[in-house]
Amino acid sequence: METTVIKTGTDDKTWGGGNEPLKVSYGKMMMWFFILSDALTFSGFLAAYGFSRFKFINSWPIADEVFNHFPFLHGVDAPMYYVALMTFILIFSSVTMVLAVDAGHHMKKNKVIIYMFLTIIGGAIFVGSQAWEWKNFIKGEYGAVETKGGQILQFVDNEGHRVALKDIAVTLPSVRVEHENKNGIWYKSGEGLPSYTVEEIQQGFMQRKDLLIRTQILTESGEKTILSREASLDKLNKDVIGIVEGANLRHNEYGSPLFANFFFFITGFHGFHVFSGVIINIIIFFNVILGTYERRKNYEMVEKVGLYWHFVDLVWVFVFTFFYLV
Repeated sequence: METTVIKTGTDDKTWGGGNEPLKVSYGKMMMWFFILSDALTFSGFLAAYGFSRFKFINSWPIADEVFNHFPFLHGVDAPMYYVALMTFILIFSSVTMVLAVDAGHHMKKNKVIIYMFLTIIGGAIFVGSQAWEWKNFIKGEYGAVETKGGQILQFVDNEGHRVALKDIAVTLPSVRVEHENKNGIWYKSGEGLPSYTVEEIQQGFMQRKDLLIRTQILTESGEKTILSREASLDKLNKDVIGIVEGANLRHNEYGSPLFANFFFFITGFHGFHVFSGVIINIIIFFNVILGTYERRKNYEMVEKVGLYWHFVDLVWVFVFTFFYLV
């Protein structure tokens, strides 16, 4: 049997096995592969968050009540304002990255330096803002109590406004001893004591007739259920076992601990990506200043790091939507 070989002409668009398939360099192709794999990773995280939220949809924290802080405005209720500002800064840094890539295509070194610098500043501000947001989330604002079944109970006045534990607790002549190795189980280290005891909250609640308990169960209108005065007293005196201040991986004054787990993991994972991008941008920035890419006659490295930066910005849009808006 005779084998027929068909030769293609020089104008054929089919890839012939060179080192630039589809006219894309190896480095840029590898960046796209990384972005694709990372996108699948974030998709899995956000899907898990969505399923968990759907399972506990009637008791999930309300984002407007959790993320309502703003720097230098202590006590001012500013729901989502700071998160919106963070998002704007990150998206603006993506715009400056586009301008840096375009300036690189035109071999304009000075403009690349300016736009790369603005991109780095925007990324650094975002990372710092996320750290500030974490601090407030961990510290908490009002505090709450926890029941035997793990439910979180918050305190409100007759008008539905949140009341902090510090405004409820009364001082009782009791002595609290923090667990230490010398006075407890030798192999288990102790935890810091909460600011107040359950007894102090119970006594303060009984003295203030205007206080009610708000559960995490949502009504049909999407608001938290507020118990009557009698039901609040019964719930507080029978079911409460501990004080919750702020949020961590086991307790969350805003509601389900699962919300805090996802928040720390997903926003922390994204924050690590942004921080890594800032470091990479700084390295590229100094290479631009030193004229490395001028000598190479191309700014492809700026374009490759730009692809990563745009991906990080796009991921934040989804994280922002899932955690803060929906």
